Amino acid sequence: MTRRSTTKAKQQDAAPPAPTIPTIPPAQVLPRLAALQAAPIAQLKQQWRELFGKEPPPFSRSYITSRLAYRTQELAYGGLKPETRARLEALGEQLDGGNIVLRRIRADSRPLPGTRLLREHDGVQHVVTVRADDFEYEGRPYRSLSAIARHITGTRWNGWAFFGLRQPGGGA
Repeated sequence: MTRRSTTKAKQQDAAPPAPTIPTIPPAQVLPRLAALQAAPIAQLKQQWRELFGKEPPPFSRSYITSRLAYRTQELAYGGLKPETRARLEALGEQLDGGNIVLRRIRADSRPLPGTRLLREHDGVQHVVTVRADDFEYEGRPYRSLSAIARHITGTRWNGWAFFGLRQPGGGA
């Protein structure tokens, strides 16, 4: 292979240049944010390409508009400080032990310990306290909300649905 063909190969293998991300003057932020609400989805996707330098994800309109709104403000006013990013990363590692797989899994929707769940059934108000590993009802520990719902009603219930934490039938 000659020197000339090596140079051509290197030029062909080189990645395309990174797209130029525009800066946004702070005076344009509010009008741009207002325009997002009325813009057609094709225009939103074009803005995504301009502001992020890549193709938009196949997500809902509300997701795209919220991310565009954040990105517009980020480009106008600046993003998170490096110290803030580092602090958030450190906090994330404390929560998941640095396990990247755990970081990508959505946290369960279990209420925080100390949360009180209220439910009125047959004219009686029932109070359940969420604890770290179980639930407390009438001074007794229960392993699940379903067990408490069964105790209250005498029938089988999905405890999450009974206490209004999930829609009956499994919907969120």
